[in-house]
Amino acid sequence: MGNGVLFVVSAPSGAGKSTLIEQIRPFFPDMLYSISCTTRTPRGSEINGVHYYFVGRDEFFAMVERGEFLEWKEVHTNLYGTPAAPVMEALAQGRRMILDIDVYGAFEVFKRIPESVGIFVAVGDISVLEARLRQRGLDSEESLRIRLRNSPGEMRLGEGFTYQIVNDVLETAVQELVAIIRKESDLRGMPCRSQGDAT
Repeated sequence: MGNGVLFVVSAPSGAGKSTLIEQIRPFFPDMLYSISCTTRTPRGSEINGVHYYFVGRDEFFAMVERGEFLEWKEVHTNLYGTPAAPVMEALAQGRRMILDIDVYGAFEVFKRIPESVGIFVAVGDISVLEARLRQRGLDSEESLRIRLRNSPGEMRLGEGFTYQIVNDVLETAVQELVAIIRKESDLRGMPCRSQGDAT
């Protein structure tokens, strides 16, 4: 599989994992970012092929039948899947790649790629999740209730990840994620040609 490294970042809805990943991009310009497929509708300014590949349920299940996903799950009534080919190609080429996926999908990835680095993003208080979800205003009330109902179980599963980051202060959480990526890259003999090394 080459000497690449796969970082798997998961969190309950509202914990801010996607924001964290977006914030670290300038630190690691050479890192690859996996784009998941989903059957949910785009939210806000999301762009097909940039944030997600938005597909219909029939197309999604056709991809499942063809074995195109590294993992897939139904989460909060929508289907999500990680295309396998880009991940396997990145690892074979010795590249670093980061996945932004749900907690249950992460454990499927760990089964297939045990050397993956699992990073769980949590918050100090579960009430913070509801406040953040309501503030972003992108979910229906029904979707919001489903996400909040699932959050306690997802938080408990965070103990099964190699690393846990508490995202109460964004700047601190960003630095923690950057430090984890640098540490794991060093352990695998992958020098980090990242920005901000002088700080």
